[in-house]
This record gives sequence, structure tokens and C-alpha cells, in this order.
Amino acid sequence: MILQLENARQSLGDLREGIKDLGESIGVETLGKEVEELETKTMEPGFWDKPAESQSVLKQLKHKKSTLEHYIALKKSFDDIETLIDIAIEEDDESLVDEVLGDLNAVRTEYEKQKIEILLSGEYDGSNAIVSIHPGAGGTEAQDWAQMLFRMYQHYAEKHDYKFKVLDYLDGDEAGIKSVSFLVEGENAYGHLKSESGVHRLVRVSPFDASGRRHTSFASVEVLPEFNDEMTIEINDADLKIDAHRASGAGGQHINKTDSAIRITHIPTGIVVGCQTERSQVQNRETAMRMLKSKLLEIKEREHLEKIEDITGTKMNIEWGSQIRSYVFMPYTLVKDNRTGCETGNIQAVMDGDLDEFINEYLKLNCK
Repeated sequence: MILQLENARQSLGDLREGIKDLGESIGVETLGKEVEELETKTMEPGFWDKPAESQSVLKQLKHKKSTLEHYIALKKSFDDIETLIDIAIEEDDESLVDEVLGDLNAVRTEYEKQKIEILLSGEYDGSNAIVSIHPGAGGTEAQDWAQMLFRMYQHYAEKHDYKFKVLDYLDGDEAGIKSVSFLVEGENAYGHLKSESGVHRLVRVSPFDASGRRHTSFASVEVLPEFNDEMTIEINDADLKIDAHRASGAGGQHINKTDSAIRITHIPTGIVVGCQTERSQVQNRETAMRMLKSKLLEIKEREHLEKIEDITGTKMNIEWGSQIRSYVFMPYTLVKDNRTGCETGNIQAVMDGDLDEFINEYLKLNCK
């Protein structure tokens, strides 16, 4: 038992250095000063006169304060476990072994979590995420797969206490969905979910095939940061085609069945966005415009373009060879990310929204 304590104490060295490096990465001292400055700013006269600016300041304050407090708590937990190990060894107290090992594991877990969080330093990582799913060729098979992915992300959002709001929903011909767009709201929602952009491949015995044959289906997932007032992008009204229509399909609670549904086409690129879940045509139009701006902004940033006019339409093939992740239900169970090599045989957990391992490995791979 005492040997376990000695091993635990030896392992503290690397963890101590890691926590120190983490503090340097987030700039603890500078972060503390920034929190004080932002808190002072919130108490200035006229702070609430400009709601958009005040909300931006409050958002920054919340994020910086949370980062600082979590790091301070981690450092304290480490110091406490170090003291506890010293006491247990000095007093030869085997009764503390389980407590020491449990606390040490908790500190390691929190350290790894905070390491991942500092990787979310991209310009839009802190934004909400707009996610769109489109089935590939294959009719009902692919449409059913698209709906399975939709449910997977719903479960993921629930597990992380993110708000989940459907923006546009089009039912499949027999089952599944032809397309869906939804908003995931919460801190670093885009930073985490951006790893999901790409083609997802499914291999299974089809429930729609009476012969019980194995089928391969594809669906594309697109993840964009939600456009907000802090982002600037100009769109020429002449480049837009705006159609109002009645929401179609049997989307149940997902759609607002009135004539208020809006679909906007950006003529130069061919990009089409729609919203049919808000209460009024005006609200649907505002939401659809934010979706369009998010798409155009992402393309502009990705292609390093100076003007929206420089954007031309692009098309991604939803087919074999372009997938980022495979989900195999038959003849064995396996989920494997083709970019990171991360894999698991617990496919049901993944479909229930357990995506953290895949997302974290992607963030580590792309942190350089």
C-alpha cells in the first residue's frame, strides 16, 4: 500500500510541470488583470447604454473569469493532494491510499480537460454553432443515416448542457430526413463541434432491405460559427433571392406550419439556407440571414478572400473516399476517425452522443 503512495508521489513531478505550463499558456497573471479591468468596466456609468457592447464585455468577462477560477481550483487541488500524500507516507497511514488515488485521478482528469479548453483559441471557437446535415446518394438508407446523426448531436448537446434549436427540417420520403439545420448554443460550442465537419460513413445491415444485405451510406455534416454583431460581412441585396413558403414535411415539433417559412438563395455561390421554426416570417428571415452570413464568412476565412464577391460556389462529394469518420454496425462494431486514428467498439455510446474522445483528439491534432 505504501508503495502505491510512493508511486503516486513520483507521478506528481510531471503533473506539477504540466500544471505550471498550463498556467503559463493561459497567462494567469495577465488574465487576472484582464478580469479586474472588465469588472471595473461593467461598473462605469453608461455601461448598459449600448446593449450589444455590454453583452460582448460580459461574455468576455464570463469566459476569462471561468478560465481563471478553474485553473486556481486545479492548482489548489494539486497542492492538497501533494500534502495528503506527504502526510500519508510520513504517518504510514494505509487508510488514506484510496482517497489519495481517487483525488489524484480527479486532478489528472481536470488537468486534461483544461488542456483541451486552451486549444479552443480560434477566433470563432467561443461562438455558437450552426450545424447542417445532408444525406448522400442512396435514398431512404442515407436519409435514415442523416436522422441518426441528427439524434446523435442532440444527445451530445444534452450531455454538455448546450441549448439545441432546430432551424430548418425536411422529412425524408419514407424515413429519415432530407436535410436539417440546427443551432447549438453554449460556450465553445463551435470550437468543439467544428471537428464534426465532413462526410460520415455508415455500414450496417439495412432495416429497409428484406434480403438483409449490408449497405453503406453517407451523410455530410457542416458546422459553422453563428454570425453575430461582432462579425462584419456585407452582402449585396441584388445577390439574394428570397422565397416565402409554407413549411413542408411532417416535422412535428420541429417546424412551424404556417406560410412564414423563408428560403434564401445567394445567387453568386448557389448557397441556399432556410428557416421555418420561428413564429413569424420576419424572425425566420433574420435567422436565415445569420445562417447565410455564417456560411459566407466561413468560406471567406477558409479561402483567405478579401471580399464576399470573390467567393464562388464549391461542392463537396458525399461519397466514398471523402469521409472523416466511419461507423460500422456489421459484421463488427467500430467507430473510427480517419483523421486522428481514434476508434472505439462502443458504437452505441457514440450514437448516444459520447463524442468527447473524438473531438479532443481532433483538437490535439490541430493545435499546432
